[in-house]
Amino acid sequence: MFAWWGHMVVRLRWVVLAAALVLVAVGSTWGVGVFGQLTGGGFDDPASESSRAADRIVQELGPQGADLVVLWSSDGPTVDEPAFRDPVAATVAGLRARPEITSVTTWYDTQAPALLSTDRRATYALVQLRAADKDDKAAAYEELRPALATPGVRTEVGGATAALYESNVQTTKDITRAELLSMPVLLVLLVLIFGGLVAASTPLLIGGLAVLGAFVAVRLVNMVTDVSVFAINVITLIGLGMAIDYALFVVSRFREELAAGRDTPTAIRRTMATAGRTVLVSGLTIATAMASLLIFPQAFLRSMGLGGMAAVLVAMLAALTVLPALLAVLGHRIDALRVPLPWRRGARGGRPAAGGTGGVWARIAHSVMRRPVRYLVGVTALLLLLAAPTLRMEFGGFDDRVLPASAEPRVVSERVAAEFSGGTISPIDVLVSGASPEQVQPFADRVAAVPGVTGVQVAANRDASTLLTVTYPGEPSGDAAYDLVRALRALPAPGDAEVLVGGRPGVDLDLIDGLADRLPWMALLMAAAILVLLFLAFGSVVLPVKAVLMNLVSIGASFGVVVWIFQDGHFADLLGFTPTGFIEPSNPILMLAVLFGLATDYEVFLLSRVREEWDRTGDNTASVATALQHTGRIITAAALLLIIVVAGFATGEMAYIKLIGIGMIVAIVVDATLVRALLVPATMRLLGHWNWWAPGPLGRVYRRFGIRESDEPGPATPERVVRQRDRARVAE
Repeated sequence: MFAWWGHMVVRLRWVVLAAALVLVAVGSTWGVGVFGQLTGGGFDDPASESSRAADRIVQELGPQGADLVVLWSSDGPTVDEPAFRDPVAATVAGLRARPEITSVTTWYDTQAPALLSTDRRATYALVQLRAADKDDKAAAYEELRPALATPGVRTEVGGATAALYESNVQTTKDITRAELLSMPVLLVLLVLIFGGLVAASTPLLIGGLAVLGAFVAVRLVNMVTDVSVFAINVITLIGLGMAIDYALFVVSRFREELAAGRDTPTAIRRTMATAGRTVLVSGLTIATAMASLLIFPQAFLRSMGLGGMAAVLVAMLAALTVLPALLAVLGHRIDALRVPLPWRRGARGGRPAAGGTGGVWARIAHSVMRRPVRYLVGVTALLLLLAAPTLRMEFGGFDDRVLPASAEPRVVSERVAAEFSGGTISPIDVLVSGASPEQVQPFADRVAAVPGVTGVQVAANRDASTLLTVTYPGEPSGDAAYDLVRALRALPAPGDAEVLVGGRPGVDLDLIDGLADRLPWMALLMAAAILVLLFLAFGSVVLPVKAVLMNLVSIGASFGVVVWIFQDGHFADLLGFTPTGFIEPSNPILMLAVLFGLATDYEVFLLSRVREEWDRTGDNTASVATALQHTGRIITAAALLLIIVVAGFATGEMAYIKLIGIGMIVAIVVDATLVRALLVPATMRLLGHWNWWAPGPLGRVYRRFGIRESDEPGPATPERVVRQRDRARVAE
């Protein structure tokens, strides 16, 4: 099948390249318009109690709560003095005249103690925007920003809408900087790996095509359902990273075939039959892992799943169509514009100079084959040590401290918590629906008596609906706030009324609980799909199970390092973030999907070559050693290139982007070195022929539906006949 595909691509190479140019044109014009079409937010579960409370509050009482918090402060006059009061009053009057604003609540109107700082040199206003949609609110805030400045008084703006706006702006800056930093470094590394400018440029071309094609795909999806702006993060990371990986693998195999004396059409057919098969299996595996995010109700997780699927599938298709068509045109010119590198000593096509039998990877392979037990025990102990902190991972909701320390929404949140008696700008909302005023007051008294409550106010009332706002000390994302939400939800409702508890602490708690409920199903679906795909690729039930276990060990090591750094706060000053004492739960879920796919990607690279050698010789030990020699350099190079892509994210200002970047770097390093180079070969050496075991019925399934390089058997050497007989006995 794959050789036939290579033959067809060679015949239709100009058609394929023309289609690629059309995709580039569409992607660079219409596709990039996706940036203005995607939505922000999407962190809520529409079925959760906090989301239902928010919807019902708007339906029954109209828009409530503060979208913006405008903090005014001074080092000199107090809020009572004209030098402070008069410019603030002028600003408030101007804001109330704006059509984007529904209401502005200040201390001057209410004399509420919560709106006045303890030293009387600061106060803040609660601004409610007319827009109902988060994207519309963000747009309104952008228009309002000049009108918020107050002459003579320090003005800082926070609140949920300002925090979301700042988060989106800073994330865009981080991604742009990551791309600008990574692309030149990638080109230099590719030149060092391939030794020539033409060969080095092909992975970048496929990477650019993958990103633009994914933009087109996501914009098409956005015409059917809302897609969050966070999908762009995954498209850039996964699309560029996997396209470079796949192109590296295909181009390396193509140059290897040319170096063996084959003509261009034959080299492409053999490349597609081997590397092409590997790319297909890898792409389907990673897309399946990203698809597991679709089971979550939060739009931003589903969007990242859709973005990741689009990016990896376009990268896979580009590597299977556009790249071989380009190689068919280039032929031996793939080695043009070579850069003289003194250490290569004539190596070509990604092969060791001595015909694939020498070099560091040969020494590693032979060492692992001689001492598999030592490597298995030693590497496993090290990985378990790295993974140990994962056992004490704590989860928490969105925290303003993920923003840079100088970001205004974070500054406002921290100052209000420290300098004002109310202690928070994110109260708990309690909606009492279907109760008379005589029933509401006793219920409000019971709410006030709950331990941890510092105040209860009637924020709005209409007909039989009443909104109570509950204040509390500390952070809205802390355990104390979550326990308080649970305690309020446990209170009996007055009479036949319905009580819904929401607000930011309720949203965070529902997010944590909802993700925890669906996480096991995500893991089960992801593991089951990958087990099936790897079985169809390799015809074994042992290797897929081992691959899943190896993935979990390497990912566990990454999570352990993330907990040690970001939860415990090690290297916080060096890396430039503020530790919160917990991990936002959507981050490890996204990492789990991405890293499970990437780890399986490297597993497929190695096992594909092992299977190729096993089918050719029937010798398990020799197959593992030879495969490690041939793929060790390529896997290491692919991992290094992906690290460069991810490293740009690790240098970002947003703490959660930094967390994902560092976590992925650790996982890639662990997976490409300790796991694929040492642990996997050691286990395969110990399992021997059992690596390829499958029950009789499943063996027949593989022979009929397996994703094999060729339907033709390998050469019938005497050694192979003996090995096949031994394998048949094992299967029995």
